[in-house]
Order: sequence, then structure tokens, then C-alpha cells
Amino acid sequence: MSETIEKYQTQYININDVKLNEDNPRFITDGKLAKLTQSIKNFPQMLSIRPIVVNKDMMVLGGNMRLKACQEAGIKEVPVIIAEGLSMEQELEFLIKDNVSGGEWDWDLLAQQYDFEQLEDWGLDTIKNDWDNLDYIEEEQENKALVDDKILVTVPEPLLDQKDEIFESVKDFLSEKYEGCEVK
Repeated sequence: MSETIEKYQTQYININDVKLNEDNPRFITDGKLAKLTQSIKNFPQMLSIRPIVVNKDMMVLGGNMRLKACQEAGIKEVPVIIAEGLSMEQELEFLIKDNVSGGEWDWDLLAQQYDFEQLEDWGLDTIKNDWDNLDYIEEEQENKALVDDKILVTVPEPLLDQKDEIFESVKDFLSEKYEGCEVK
């Protein structure tokens, strides 16, 4: 059984006509937004290669963070693909699937072929982590400490010379995510 793949065209429209999706379950920290904004300023061609996806009402389905970064960068026109003909269920499905990462990084290859500062500038967290899984604070016990007051950070061999920077990054993240959390 072969299905025809719908062909969508990229259009350039006024950024003010595109609506942020307030129901997007993904968010971006201020630091990541600043990096993405700078990335767009440095390499604006990426927007044309990977346009923002919107529904017929110009609500973002894919690219909420890119739209925010474009606004921050002062861009007046953005490339969009209008995904017409999708049901509400398909729009919701797209919203999630567009934000799911399907792979893991080969840290050895990255260490051999890339400069880690440049990767950071491009928006890649060079600390292998899964921050969302650090949420050990239970709602009913707000003051409960994180895993016996300790979090183990494993630093990949190629990054050992950056362990102090990595620790600072972990401290910054935890302090931002958990207000009042003191990290030593």
C-alpha cells in the first residue's frame, strides 16, 4: 500500500502574523533562548532549511522556540509551512512528534571531530544528561532533599578537562529549576 505524501510549500510571512502556541508542552530556558537567538543571527539560512510549521490559523505546531528566538533577533519575516488539512488530533500528534528526539550522541565521535565550545555555541549540551529525570522532589514532601543530598554527575572521558565547567553548569541548572536549592 503506497500513500501519497502531501507536498507543502514554504512561505515567508510577517512574524507578527505567526502565533506562539501557548499549549506547547515544551519550554526553553532563558540561557537556551539566548543561544538559539545567537545561532539564528549567525546562521539565518537554517530558518529557510527548517521553517516553522503552523496550522491554518497561523498557530505554531513546530518551531515555537525558533519563533521566540526570531522575535528576539528582530527578524521581520519568517519562513513557514502551513500544514493545512490536519485534524486537531493530528496537530497535537505533530506537536509532540516534532519535539521527540530519536537518537543518542556519539560522544567519542563528537570529541574527535568537533570543538566542544563550538558545539555549546550551536546549542548542544555537551554534558550528557537527562535533566527531566532529576526531578526527585515529591510534591507532598517539598523540602525533601535530592537523593540523599547528593547527585552523581558522570563526566565522559573526553570532557574530563572541563569537569569544573560541567559542575558549574549543573549547579546553575539546579538553582534555576529548584528555587532555593543550594548547591555546593
